[in-house]
Amino acid sequence: MMANQSVATRTPSSPDALLVLLKARTFIALILVFVFFAANAPNFMSTANMVIMSKHVALNAILAIGMTFVIVSGGIDLSVGSIVGLCGMVAGYLILYGVDLGFGWSIQFNTLEICLLVILVGVAVGAINGFLITKLNVAPFIATLGTLYVARGAAMLSSDGRTFPNLNGNPEYGSDTFRWIGAGEIFGIPVSICILITVGLLAAYIATRTPLGRHIYAVGGNERAAGLSGIKVNQTKYFVYLFSGFCAALVGLIIASQLVAAHPATGDTFELNAIAAAVLGGTSMSGGRGRIGGTIIGACVIGVLSDGLVMMGVSSFWQTVIKGLVIIAAVVIDQAQQRLQARVALQAQAALGK
Repeated sequence: MMANQSVATRTPSSPDALLVLLKARTFIALILVFVFFAANAPNFMSTANMVIMSKHVALNAILAIGMTFVIVSGGIDLSVGSIVGLCGMVAGYLILYGVDLGFGWSIQFNTLEICLLVILVGVAVGAINGFLITKLNVAPFIATLGTLYVARGAAMLSSDGRTFPNLNGNPEYGSDTFRWIGAGEIFGIPVSICILITVGLLAAYIATRTPLGRHIYAVGGNERAAGLSGIKVNQTKYFVYLFSGFCAALVGLIIASQLVAAHPATGDTFELNAIAAAVLGGTSMSGGRGRIGGTIIGACVIGVLSDGLVMMGVSSFWQTVIKGLVIIAAVVIDQAQQRLQARVALQAQAALGK
């Protein structure tokens, strides 16, 4: 009997060890791609490249944080890339022209006012997504696909498809500090990284320390059960799309400031990178499961992979193929993890039953 107990004790060790590895897969992947490119890409470890890469990672991570909330709630937001482009164009228009009142009069804005107005635009698009999904019962994929086209078209119309150049601002109106968002530093840390840290901490606090965070996970896990338990499902869904629009607006502002220009095509396919980062970070596409920290690590993997492939001179076409394979592998591994967790749980129940 002692021998049987010993065997029963040792048997789950292998699945448990594999489960630990699967849970840590994103961090392991980050280490592997970092070591690979450090050894094979010229100047990959240079200080200048690290700074540039961190800024790229910050943009995708901010966008992916908003996407994580949406996916955890059981939805999807395909419009975030277009919101980035639209918000950048709104910022450019306000800096260059202000708001024309006619008769030769116009309202000009300082940098803070421009940022608030641009964020309002991003949140407004998120509100439209939330309205379509919660009030008109449009499927999230279709609703956000529609707003993707509308937002991109509005960005094109704002300038007839042209770029808004030289967004240096005007000292007279207080808009000349707009460049600081993309090029400035706070205690030696780039502003974009500071924004990522702030958004990440806020999102993590909401997800882990507030009833709203628990409601988001509950709605994604089982919407009907969440509704029956008294959770306001529609309001919860509204919030995640508002937050996603907010994150996209921030990214639009940062890019326009970094480039000192705004182009209507900015943000094209950004939604795919955001989804990839969230999935790599362990967010389940079926909803109900995901972590903000995991998403940020996933964004680091995507950022290191993208920049490393560019530095190695890999064709942009092959980069797209590789990113697609990474997403597929992440989903397959996630499914394997869920099956293994279910098997371990059944083994534990069987052991307790004995």
